[in-house]
Amino acid sequence: MTANMSQLPALHPMPVVYRPNVAAILTNAQRQIFIAERVNIRGAWQFPQGGIDDGEDAETAVFRELAEEIGVRREMLELLDRRGGYRYAFPKPRLKYGIYGGQEQTYFLMRFLGRDTDVNLAATHQEFARWRWIHPEEFQLSWTPMFKRGVYRQVFLDFFGLALENPPQ
Repeated sequence: MTANMSQLPALHPMPVVYRPNVAAILTNAQRQIFIAERVNIRGAWQFPQGGIDDGEDAETAVFRELAEEIGVRREMLELLDRRGGYRYAFPKPRLKYGIYGGQEQTYFLMRFLGRDTDVNLAATHQEFARWRWIHPEEFQLSWTPMFKRGVYRQVFLDFFGLALENPPQ
């Protein structure tokens, strides 16, 4: 006897659990943005970012992450804007901490009030090999992993009114 396919229960994939995350777009007096190259992935440039710890709000987390990742303290920054709801899923079957299939980010736009010499990539655990200031229109989507490109495209549109082009295939 063969089963009627319409009588079988529908298979639903497990829902993606998104890890709460923050990211910082630092700007300088020349209206450039701060980007940093990942220490473990040459050519991968991004904004400083990180998870929100238990008991932390997003604003506390972004200032902690900036201190940890690039050595920039809260008093060196002026908060200009924040926007949330940016999501990306990790490539399957990757799970962060065994449960998170992606991240939901809140982005913070901040003016950097310090000096370039205040940036210290080895402040705690070094995540970045080098950093630089660029104008927003110089950013290339090819610098980010495929799974993050939709978020970066939307962030550049929301914060700078820029439609980033997809890299050639």
